Amino acid sequence: MNKNSRLPPARAATSPATLVFLVSTALFITYVDRGTLATAAPLMQDELHLSASQLGILLSAFYYGYVLVMAPVSWLVERYGAPRMLALGVVVWSIATLATGFANGFAAILALRLLLGLGESPAFPSACKVFANALDISKLGLANGWLSFGYLLGPVVGTFVGGLMMAVYGWRPVFIVFGCVSLLWLLPWSRVVVPKSVAAAEPSLRPPSLRQILRQRSLWGACLGMFSANYSFYFILAWLPYYLVKARGLSIESMAWTASWAYLLNAVAALWMGWLTDRRIMAGASPTVMYKSLMALFHIAAIICMAGMVLLPTSGSIATLFVFEVIVGVASPGLFAIPQIIAGPSACGRWVGIQNAFGGLPGFVAPLVTGVLVDRTGQFTLAFEIAAAVSAFGLIGWLLMVQKVAPLRWADSPT
Repeated sequence: MNKNSRLPPARAATSPATLVFLVSTALFITYVDRGTLATAAPLMQDELHLSASQLGILLSAFYYGYVLVMAPVSWLVERYGAPRMLALGVVVWSIATLATGFANGFAAILALRLLLGLGESPAFPSACKVFANALDISKLGLANGWLSFGYLLGPVVGTFVGGLMMAVYGWRPVFIVFGCVSLLWLLPWSRVVVPKSVAAAEPSLRPPSLRQILRQRSLWGACLGMFSANYSFYFILAWLPYYLVKARGLSIESMAWTASWAYLLNAVAALWMGWLTDRRIMAGASPTVMYKSLMALFHIAAIICMAGMVLLPTSGSIATLFVFEVIVGVASPGLFAIPQIIAGPSACGRWVGIQNAFGGLPGFVAPLVTGVLVDRTGQFTLAFEIAAAVSAFGLIGWLLMVQKVAPLRWADSPT
């Protein structure tokens, strides 16, 4: 008997729809878990006697671990495979979330936030690697719309469900429940088979070197654009619950409803724009024009909305918040569709790792700077002004530095 006949038959590749659903669900979980601290911040501050500066450190600590390991983790995603690294990340970040429910002080929460960031670092490089392998360019808009819907829906559930649970049970049980539920994602993921890319199947199509990737002007434009876009996004994500409760006088319940509706609009807008972008590209529209236009719209709107949120009365501020979240959703599919298209399957994991490292920097700058400013001035005005100013740099990155949104010919690029 042939020895090979004893081997179990190879499993068929998982369908693209299933991969998009499971990857988007993983990103949904990341944002539920990373955003729970922001929802709990007012309660934590009262119980643990934390200053606004200490809260700023805790809210930003996630990104210390997240950003610092992003580049090496993206190499591990290329080396050991996106499915394996994404599963490992889920285990680490779920344990960190669960353990936060038992933390008794600033130092313990700080350490667990660092661990959470480390665990979530493979998420976006893995997601983009899977999409670049499994999907055609004409399908990336909707796929990234679902991806954006997932990670933008995370704050909806985290804020709404977490906020209502905290109002009844306190903040500790919420971290424990969210951490345990996150681990359940591993059950369906253990059965996926990601198809190999064309680049992997053909030895002649060698992946580009790191030097080739770093020589691309579009990479640095995407890094600047991602930093600028994420500054206002992470500023709002980290401080919105605190701002609505402490600065605008909302109750925990009202805050949960308001923030959840804002995040839900964000998620729905991302899904809708992902679908519309694919429709337009399949009808002959240029990916360059489509994606760059969306990026420009976001940054112009962000400048206006940052001013409106702090200068208008409460009702106007909340209305401006809703507009801002819609615009964030509209631009979100492009943040990762652009590198997936330009870098392609052979390089998108490392490209997104570098881009996302720069995109994560605002995560520890914005919350920390905001906490210090609130402690010193007693208000949020200067924090919103800084967010508006940073948004302007995104126009330079996406419009002037990013070149054509089309697959690079790595064989022709200088080594």
